[in-house]
Amino acid sequence: MPEFAYTAIDPGGREKRGRLRAETPGAARAVLEDRRLFVVKMGEATEATGPARAMPWSVGGKRLSGKELTLFTRQLSTLAQVSPLEEALRTITRQSEKDHMRAIVGRVHAGVMEGRTLADALSVEPKSFPPLFRAMIAAGERSGALPDLTERLSVLLERQAEMRAKVLTALAYPTVLALFAMIVTMALMIFVVPLVVEQFDTLGQQLPLLTRIVMGLSLFLAGWWWLLALLLALGSFGFWRALKREGFRIRFDGALLRIPFLGRLMRDLHAARMARTLSTMVQSRLPVVEGLTLTVPTIHNRVLRAATNEIVEAVRGGGSLSTAMRRAGVFPPLLVYLAASGEQAGQLDIMLERAADYLEREFDAFTAAMLSLLEPLIIILMGGVVAVIILAILLPIMQLQSLTGAGA
Repeated sequence: MPEFAYTAIDPGGREKRGRLRAETPGAARAVLEDRRLFVVKMGEATEATGPARAMPWSVGGKRLSGKELTLFTRQLSTLAQVSPLEEALRTITRQSEKDHMRAIVGRVHAGVMEGRTLADALSVEPKSFPPLFRAMIAAGERSGALPDLTERLSVLLERQAEMRAKVLTALAYPTVLALFAMIVTMALMIFVVPLVVEQFDTLGQQLPLLTRIVMGLSLFLAGWWWLLALLLALGSFGFWRALKREGFRIRFDGALLRIPFLGRLMRDLHAARMARTLSTMVQSRLPVVEGLTLTVPTIHNRVLRAATNEIVEAVRGGGSLSTAMRRAGVFPPLLVYLAASGEQAGQLDIMLERAADYLEREFDAFTAAMLSLLEPLIIILMGGVVAVIILAILLPIMQLQSLTGAGA
């Protein structure tokens, strides 16, 4: 009975290599699929193949960033349209400006020149090329449509990069504004208020209540700021450690999804990303269940990850994607409706892409509206705090003026 060497990806997104005896490659592939493994590469085993083979040109140094991976995919997509794969990789290697990117692409090129498939050559750099990326490349090679696949993959990565940039833009300004407001307030309380208020210590009069409260807070912050910083550091470390426990992480992620506005934003972002990824994979003729399986490790929210795992099991058991989404209860109704329409019409990829476009437009509109409300709220809050501090300083002055006027 012949022996076949395989490279596969398990449901957790980890790469598995090994050998398997079977009558035919199809039978070996069926056995691996029964083990819930997605086959990236399979061939007849020789002395030079298998999990024990050393790969002297693989390293564990720097990896490609998201931006660099997107750039690599776009360059590969463009060059693969007009030149052989080996020449395209050689050109990308020569044009790369950063040393680590040139080294990584050079090792991939060397693997292809050795006779490996592109997906297999990419697998020696798992930190730079995630399982989902390699699986889609493998699907393109099997179907003989690698240039078209790399074009769709580059569009997917560019859209994901665009969404990440929008999220960072939406969070950056209010975060910086809030931090600036806190720094200004702390500086006033620690350095300005004590210098002003100590001028009233010789009056022999009881200071107004607001002034006494502000002065007490100021003295506490000036004397114990280091303790507050220590407690904040210890609390942050304890929270980080608690997030490592799966039970606490699930409760925390569930609480995030229940926060008004923020929970909806996280669900819509997850739904848009999954819809666009599945659309690209269906266009690439990858099975939906395998696309969902490879998407699971990319989901950071544990509740959404568990819901996606439930969808994987439901679809693997013969259920429809839309029905599984509806039962999960964490996806927007529009996505569920469009997925059902796509399944009925045989145009699942088109309907999922439309759902992703709509959800991303909704995200843009939602974040724009929230920012328009959040920015003035932060400014008003900062102004209110500063106004209280100024009032606490002015009240003793006004009291002194009234006493002076009464004495005259």
